[in-house]
Amino acid sequence: MADPSSLRDSTQIVLPWEALDGLRCELESEFTVTVHDEGHAARIIGSPVVIKEVNEFLVRNGISLP
Repeated sequence: MADPSSLRDSTQIVLPWEALDGLRCELESEFTVTVHDEGHAARIIGSPVVIKEVNEFLVRNGISLP
């Protein structure tokens, strides 16, 4: 059986809200994701395939991910 944390890592990205400045609208219109407000952070949730595409989108826009 798969480890739940590895599944969670493949279906979400957590970033500080500042990292999404100017990109949130484009992110939500281009990808089928949910952006959840975690207070100081934004949690981007989607399918593993979409999260991989979102990751590439964020990197292209200068946002480095851990």
